[in-house]
Amino acid sequence: MSDADLVRQIELNDRQAEAELFRRMAPRIRLYGLRHLRDQSAAEDLVQQVLITVLQALRARRLRDPDRLASFVLGTCRMTVLDLRRNRQREDRLLEQFGEDVLTPVPPPMPRLDQERLAHCVQKLRERERAVIVMTFYDEQTGEDVARFLSVSEANVRVIRHRAMDQLRDCMGVAA
Repeated sequence: MSDADLVRQIELNDRQAEAELFRRMAPRIRLYGLRHLRDQSAAEDLVQQVLITVLQALRARRLRDPDRLASFVLGTCRMTVLDLRRNRQREDRLLEQFGEDVLTPVPPPMPRLDQERLAHCVQKLRERERAVIVMTFYDEQTGEDVARFLSVSEANVRVIRHRAMDQLRDCMGVAA
């Protein structure tokens, strides 16, 4: 099937003709993208952008000479790459101008913690559970250190800590 026949079929909403257009033109567009953009993912994006633009033009019957489909695709590639470069230059200028403000990470707001209520909830824990919580989160001890201090296994420390955390969540009224 010639390019002109392919264009006519696409104008008639033939999905198989659209698939054939993709099969024929995608490798060419990808190579153009690799050569001019020098990036695999950018080349893949170019394939999608160009084929969407070409399909929209063909469906709307905006291609004057159906025999020049390859030239139309190449021209669309060239214009799309120019647009991408212009956008990149514009982004670079904006980053130079406002980059310091944009690139400064804003820390997420920390939730307010009711310290008195937490202290009360920790006091309500049994002695061993309280010891595990205090040693883990306040003294920053490892599970191995806590296990050695309490003369239990590390696995047992994890279980105790897990159960104590559940009790603290319940006491604080926080969903798990």
